[in-house]
Amino acid sequence: MSMTFLRWNRQMVFCVATLALSLPGLTAAAPPAASGLAYALEQAWRLDPRAAALEARAAEARAMHEIAAGLTPEPGAVSIGSRSDRFNRNLGKQEYEVELAMPLWLPGQQAARAVEAASRIDEAAAKRAALRAELAGELREAWWALAAAKNANALAARRLATARLLAADVRRRYMVGELSRIDANLAQTEVHVAEAELIEAEATLLQAEQALRTLTGVAAPTDISEETPAARRSLGGTAGSPEAHPQLAAAAATARSARAKVKVADESRRAAPELALRVVRERGEFAEQYSNSVGIRLKIPFSSGAQVRRETSAAQAEADQADAEMLRTQTRVQLDAERAQRALAAAERQFAMAQERRELSAENLRLAEKAFALGESDLATLLRIRAAAFDAESFYDRQRVARAAAISRLNQALGALP
Repeated sequence: MSMTFLRWNRQMVFCVATLALSLPGLTAAAPPAASGLAYALEQAWRLDPRAAALEARAAEARAMHEIAAGLTPEPGAVSIGSRSDRFNRNLGKQEYEVELAMPLWLPGQQAARAVEAASRIDEAAAKRAALRAELAGELREAWWALAAAKNANALAARRLATARLLAADVRRRYMVGELSRIDANLAQTEVHVAEAELIEAEATLLQAEQALRTLTGVAAPTDISEETPAARRSLGGTAGSPEAHPQLAAAAATARSARAKVKVADESRRAAPELALRVVRERGEFAEQYSNSVGIRLKIPFSSGAQVRRETSAAQAEADQADAEMLRTQTRVQLDAERAQRALAAAERQFAMAQERRELSAENLRLAEKAFALGESDLATLLRIRAAAFDAESFYDRQRVARAAAISRLNQALGALP
């Protein structure tokens, strides 16, 4: 009996030691190196199809700025004409005409267009930052889903290893008559349950790895490191930095562009005037010499009240909508930050309770294993306490990932990139 107890004790020590090992997915010493969230974000941004559209918008804004800096609102035009009496009288009358027409800026229009172009450039940059932050949020969710899947898979593998070890020992003791057939069947059933959980955990892990690879285009990382909580910033903006959050900055930039468009509509109450330089070379008949004349033509289009109201009203409606959207975004970002802060505080409390529960369950498991080895307890009680210990370990791992994910969500709500 003493040799049996020693062998059983060594095996149970191995089981407890295996159960107490920390998960490799969330190591405290995992360095935020090139395999971390920042690197994954760079890879995801490189593959994001929306980034190309933003580059085109930025190019459009730069082209608008070049137009606003030009001498004319639109390109000039050259017209060439000729007139003669060759097909009727044929007395030698000949006339050649060349006209260079240049549109002119209306008073205040060029300055308004320059402001609008500058606001469009700022808007493109702000939307680029907002899209990058949105992509970071998607990546963070996939990142911690992968961490949770890794933890569940590692725990299922450890449970299967300890279940097989226990089943082997129970089988040996059943063969020598120390335990019943029911105990051997219970131990083997525990192995089958652990195998089924491992298969399910492996499928979930594969799905999480593929989801992250879809975003980044690279293989899933082996180490999942935690983020550092970002400092709480004023989401309403401070002097010198009007909008700290990317979503707020994008909404404010859109509002500024819309108001600049209203100013352009106010300054463009008619079509552009046109100044033309006209050169004519002509003669009356064959015997006459050619004579040259130079003239100037100024074209001033009339203003249409209905058309002006249409353009101004459309621009004003867009500006009002952008202002309302900016206020809504400010409220939403503020509430998201407060909710993320509370969620992190709750995750911290849950993690502390999970750690205490894990320690108590591990102690109960050690006592139950010792009692079973001494014959003071049956296998059913040991399996029940062992299942409770695994549940406590699983809950601890889930809360550890939930705490790390809550930190990332708080950083996301505050607009901090990885």
